[in-house]
Amino acid sequence: MNTKQATALYTKNFIFGVEDSLVSTVGLLSGVAAAGMAKHTIFLTGVILIFVEAFSMGVGSFLAEQSVEEYEESDKVAPTKSIISGLIMFASYFASGFIPLFPYVVFEVSTAFWTAITLTLTALFLLGIISASRFHHKDLFRHGIRMLLVGGLAIVAGVAVGKIIA
Repeated sequence: MNTKQATALYTKNFIFGVEDSLVSTVGLLSGVAAAGMAKHTIFLTGVILIFVEAFSMGVGSFLAEQSVEEYEESDKVAPTKSIISGLIMFASYFASGFIPLFPYVVFEVSTAFWTAITLTLTALFLLGIISASRFHHKDLFRHGIRMLLVGGLAIVAGVAVGKIIA
């Protein structure tokens, strides 16, 4: 794997980790909040999700990349790039998960609900712009909007499930 391929792989893992963390965390927290759960329950749910999912995504990235490298090389491959990919996935997921969780630390649930959604949609929009500028330097706004809309659908799904089941 050359430097350009490695950079693309690491960037992909970063973008995937951030996007998945933002969408999964805000979707779950919004659903739990919409179901009328207490602030402490929402916070605890978010912390558990972030830790478990960051670890799962990091390990999954490592295993997937290791499998691809072994297939492409047809023999034993040093796990360095796979380990780096997994660590990038873990760190990006872990750090990003606290963006939608933070409002539940400082605000009451009703305010935190909308603040978390706003912060997450803003972060998704910026991630779309960053990913577009990183790879092809065009249509930055469109990519930001696309990322925001996909995340918005997850929020709607989380709230709907929380309301229906509660």
